[in-house]
Amino acid sequence: MQFPRVSGSNLLGDKVQLPDQLDADFNVLVVAFQRWHQSLVDSWVPFLESLVEKNSDLDYYELPTIRRMNWLYRTMLDNGMRAGIPSRETRRRTITLYIDKEPFKKQLAIPDENNVHLFLVTSEGEVLWNALGGFDEEKGKSLSEALGRARGS
Repeated sequence: MQFPRVSGSNLLGDKVQLPDQLDADFNVLVVAFQRWHQSLVDSWVPFLESLVEKNSDLDYYELPTIRRMNWLYRTMLDNGMRAGIPSRETRRRTITLYIDKEPFKKQLAIPDENNVHLFLVTSEGEVLWNALGGFDEEKGKSLSEALGRARGS
């Protein structure tokens, strides 16, 4: 499975092409569709931070995924998110996608928008692992094992 080629902007205002402009060899992309998904995303952050600290070839990104809308609404939403996130690093890692969601979901086999979806993706966009929902030890172990397999270790 390939991660779709999409464009977004992080909360620092930088335009980002995914997966082409992912900085690391391996990237965990956390796709969220609903505002209430933030608590599920946040449940992953301590584990992902720890994993990134131990693996210099890994990074992670939060991808709030929203239907296409006009510039004014996008600006209001982005400013609202930015106001709630004081950390520059978190702003860098938060890339908002204003896209036609149906083809995106179809390519990633996402049946609905009722949960967060996580993908371990290479810098070329190959999806190596995926999961849905908040963090638990089993999913964390599964992600760590997938990362090890991807490296051949």
